[in-house]
Amino acid sequence: MTLRTSRREFLRAASALSVAGTATPFALNLASIGAASAQATGGYKALVCVFLYGGNDSHNTVVPVSAPAHTTYAGARGDLAWQPSELITLNPLTALPGGLQLGLPSQLAPLATLFDNQQCAIVANVGPLIEPTDRTSFLNNSVQKPAKLFSHNDQQSTWQASAPEGATYGWGGRIGDLLASQDGNSTFTTINLSGNAVFLSGQQIQPFQLDANAGAIGFNAIVGNSLYGSGAGANALRTIVTRTHANLMQNELGKVNQRSIDSNAVLSTALTSNPIQPAPPALPVNNSLAKQLEMVAKVIHIRSQLGAARQVFMVSMGGYDTHANQDATHPALLTQLADAIGWWQTTINQLGIANDVTLFTASDFGRALLPNSAGSDHGWGAHHFVVGGAVNGKQIYGAYPELAAGASSDAGNGRLIPTTAVEQYAATMATWMGVARTNLPAILPNLGNFPPHPNLAFMT
Repeated sequence: MTLRTSRREFLRAASALSVAGTATPFALNLASIGAASAQATGGYKALVCVFLYGGNDSHNTVVPVSAPAHTTYAGARGDLAWQPSELITLNPLTALPGGLQLGLPSQLAPLATLFDNQQCAIVANVGPLIEPTDRTSFLNNSVQKPAKLFSHNDQQSTWQASAPEGATYGWGGRIGDLLASQDGNSTFTTINLSGNAVFLSGQQIQPFQLDANAGAIGFNAIVGNSLYGSGAGANALRTIVTRTHANLMQNELGKVNQRSIDSNAVLSTALTSNPIQPAPPALPVNNSLAKQLEMVAKVIHIRSQLGAARQVFMVSMGGYDTHANQDATHPALLTQLADAIGWWQTTINQLGIANDVTLFTASDFGRALLPNSAGSDHGWGAHHFVVGGAVNGKQIYGAYPELAAGASSDAGNGRLIPTTAVEQYAATMATWMGVARTNLPAILPNLGNFPPHPNLAFMT
């Protein structure tokens, strides 16, 4: 390994720590592309990824209401099936083929309301693909398949970065690389409240880590100017972690630490001095996702103080690996999800920036259509929500699948083969953010396999 390579990899790791594989071979310098292409579109825009860790059962999230589709669904799902009386029927602006009607469980009532208000769309059967795939081509191995299908860690990474665990750059971070030149301080271009995730890592941009309760995560002794009650001790610590060194890597770590201290100070001051007024509605009780979204709303509120024009955020909730006890677990998860997103959109509307901020869901994978004894096993494709004022809402995009074992989109055991690629889903939002179409392949390496229109039109 050359010294140059060692330094670059060290800086990448150190940057991630300061704001606290199988990588797709992106040789392009995305930051240079972004600056050179002058993609500025003015104003402010943000994407907020809500990642549902564990693999959400979308068969019990967006459900057929009308016969015979519900009869087929219920026959496959058995005891897991929702009954029509438990569902809120959706009435999209464009009717679905064959008179199909879909519904949401009552636990998702806030999302049904946003759908009716044209601030929510559903994108059906989304998942990682390398090229278009159906049951025949999947079973006879005539297509390239995503690596390590049905594996949690690998499919989380593939959703976020187009490659399995070990990937280096996520598509949120690559968007940041291309658009960071529009920001006055690129430190705040991508912001993570979700722990360790590749989604927000770019070639140049690294995610700034926030805590849902405290906001900026700093060196406590330095922030408080006291180490065991000693101001001198805090100053000594500051000197130790930021001083210059003859050793290249030690010296770069000191620079990273100094940037972290300075950035945390900027963020903390802005958050303290610019509370949201009037105050948003009370948060849903015991809802960790809502708490994360509250911090995102606070940071978006101070975007001017941060010099932010384009931002990508990531929040998450876990618990969706419902192999067992799904009847009790999954409805509670859907309630938390919908309550948090309902609170979020009310707040964003109140701030007057509904057209500037788009929230979307993602997850490891969907679940298998056919149940096990008390739950559902790992699947592949899944249905997802996109929420915001710029969404072409009250519509269902993509192809809603036939929910029967052995159907054209069944990879086996009712695991849906996606009919919409993550690349298409992501490209639609990246385009809305201001990424030029010619630069989309630099963010989404498989996009060229899905011609001719990568934009799914769910964004204005």
